[in-house]
Amino acid sequence: MNHTADDTTDATDRAIIVATQQGLPLVARPYHAIAERLNLEADDVMARLRRMQETGVIRRIGVVPNHYAIGYRANGMTVWDVADEMVDELGERVGKLDFVTHCYRRPRRLPQWPYNLFAMVHGQNREEVEAQIAQIKNVLGDHVRAHDVLYSTRILKKTGLRLVG
Repeated sequence: MNHTADDTTDATDRAIIVATQQGLPLVARPYHAIAERLNLEADDVMARLRRMQETGVIRRIGVVPNHYAIGYRANGMTVWDVADEMVDELGERVGKLDFVTHCYRRPRRLPQWPYNLFAMVHGQNREEVEAQIAQIKNVLGDHVRAHDVLYSTRILKKTGLRLVG
């Protein structure tokens, strides 16, 4: 059964979502800080977040870094044209590279856009990113029919759904 926020969440869950949607507090024990603010127990906050992930109310909890602020000035989305029947296997290999922050399949938009495998890489300069691209190309081997890199020129909004308190 697929759950929605309406059938699995209560007012406390919603308060936790609102309290965390702008990011966790930058303290040693963020869940304890949220619990204190909401007059809850930290274990309850963590259990509720875990349950909301398991039921699909929350997809994931993760870090959303500002790559520019931590010194990465060259941020490139590499795009690859590989055979559709190989994209999942090849994506798994590329996604395991320690410098790839995310890797996923996307539909082609022919004839202008033949790419179906995307992998984000970051470097302090374009030379570093180009070296990473060469490593990805090596992993993909003869399966690469074409590729390109789209360099970021600005930081885009990195947020999900926002609930009103």
